[in-house]
Amino acid sequence: MIEYSFSIQELEILLLYFVRVTCFIYAAPFYSMNNTPNQFKIGLGLFVSYLLYAVSMPHQELVYGTVLEYAVIVMREALVGLIIGWGANICSSIVLFAGRLVDMEIGFAMANAIDPTTRENATISGFYYQYTVMLLLIVSGMHRYVLQALAQTYELIPINGAVFRSEPMMKAVIGFMSQYINIGFQICLPVFCVTLIVNVVLGILAKVAPQMNMFAVGMQIKILIGLGVMFLTAGMLPYVSDYVYKEMKIMIVSFVEAIMP
Repeated sequence: MIEYSFSIQELEILLLYFVRVTCFIYAAPFYSMNNTPNQFKIGLGLFVSYLLYAVSMPHQELVYGTVLEYAVIVMREALVGLIIGWGANICSSIVLFAGRLVDMEIGFAMANAIDPTTRENATISGFYYQYTVMLLLIVSGMHRYVLQALAQTYELIPINGAVFRSEPMMKAVIGFMSQYINIGFQICLPVFCVTLIVNVVLGILAKVAPQMNMFAVGMQIKILIGLGVMFLTAGMLPYVSDYVYKEMKIMIVSFVEAIMP
């Protein structure tokens, strides 16, 4: 017969591990998608929490006097997990921004739909870029990297050791916004340049042959050429996933540094 006993303090520490890990899974890319069953998220959070709890033994002693103080510690651990997971998740919105720019150029901007996995409003090209880049990130092992980054946060941010500083977080978000626009325009640049040339040609034809309805002709030409350019530049998407990969690493490191003691 197997007998296993543990103290209340060990259970409290394990629950704090569980709170940070599950909050991270709730906000992190790949794991937070709505098509991932909640039972899997909870089971994965409990499994990873126990592994981290067992590896990091012996644990430091928690110092608190009342239940309210322990609740404050729980909320602090939840914020740590949410901030780190959100820092990685916002980088996936870069490809949605690029897809919106592409659809504005080729005429698909009105065709919006709700993504059932993220519950975000996205365009047709946004869906294409998002799922392709996400597949490439999974193939490259990004889902393992985010869990490894979470595990390393316990060495830098121990239990009840987070210090939230707004200035470094704001600086990291502002730096991300500049890269957000930069990378988004780099993704849609081939389609943007080709459609610009098409608009110039259509403008010249409108002056040369004013009897032609360039509005009706131009819509079909832009769609055809835009889809053709997206097909020809599909081989560049692995480089796009590298940009997103690097940006995720930068954001995770920036947010961890912002809450380190």
